[in-house]
Amino acid sequence: MSTDALLVGSIPLDTVEEVFRDFGGPLGASLKTMPDGEVGPRRHWISRIHYQVLAGHPELEAVRHPAPDESGVERQFPRNAGDSWLFKVRDGVERVRFGDPGWRIGYARDAVNSYFVFKTLRDKGALAKHLRFQVSLASVNSALPPRIFPNHADIAKTRPGFTEAMAAEAAMICRKIPHDDLAIQWDCSTEVQDVYGAVQGFSADGAIERNIAQFRTLSARIPEAVQLGYHFCFGTLGGWPRFAPADLSATVELANATVDASGRRVDWIHIPVLPDVGEPFFAPLKNLKPKGARVYLGVVHHMSGFRERIAHARKFLPDFGVAGYCGFGRVPPAELPGVLKDHQQAIEAVR
Repeated sequence: MSTDALLVGSIPLDTVEEVFRDFGGPLGASLKTMPDGEVGPRRHWISRIHYQVLAGHPELEAVRHPAPDESGVERQFPRNAGDSWLFKVRDGVERVRFGDPGWRIGYARDAVNSYFVFKTLRDKGALAKHLRFQVSLASVNSALPPRIFPNHADIAKTRPGFTEAMAAEAAMICRKIPHDDLAIQWDCSTEVQDVYGAVQGFSADGAIERNIAQFRTLSARIPEAVQLGYHFCFGTLGGWPRFAPADLSATVELANATVDASGRRVDWIHIPVLPDVGEPFFAPLKNLKPKGARVYLGVVHHMSGFRERIAHARKFLPDFGVAGYCGFGRVPPAELPGVLKDHQQAIEAVR
């Protein structure tokens, strides 16, 4: 088994320089790509989009805000799904449109700034020379999950325009950062919940198609020289995991369909792994068809059972890289030394 590792994305440090130095430095030899940690508001993943993009949109109305803190002061980021932002499309609007293409969602601006720090530190030797800069983007269906629209008819009015806005954002990132130095990852959580029938108001029937359609637009437009990956996730809002399936069957089916829908080469796939699971959980991996993509399993957690998870997985997928179950944006910063140590331990254990 190869010893390469993947950092999924978020790391709760204050600056991208800290992320690059504290994680990119120690782990760089085992990484192929390096994210900027999604610092600042991006630490809260899609809630940042709800606060910074949707809440001020003139064609949308915020019908619920996260509850204030214990002192009555506003909170922009929810404690759990029951505390999240809720929106409705304003009367008379049939399609929500997003202006300022390439910049409206905010990912491109952060990517350009972080890449400068990344390149500077790499040129100085603080980061390994082989590393690409990784930009992790929320997929459309995860950024605009059904739970934030009390009227599900508003989903069809909002997602098409947002898809074009995200495609423009990815295109701007590709325009501003050299293709041979760039990797883009789509983060997919709602999609995974949906294919297991875990999204309220939706049947698992038809879930594959309604979740891969977005990638025919988003991924096919990313230039071939840019690396492309997918992070499939069980979700962390309100605690990880948001739901715990019996096995990886639907995740594998979704991953296979996503690779086929991408319209170009896929360089890696991240598959989440639960703690305290046995062989039946991993058995569907024998049906995974990555078509050349590197597979990373999210086994780096609950380290007392790490070796058992590795052994079970190898019976069905002999060769894979290692990763955490998700990004670490919701992990208390004081726990980060342990997170780094777990990754180092995992890499050593599979050498």
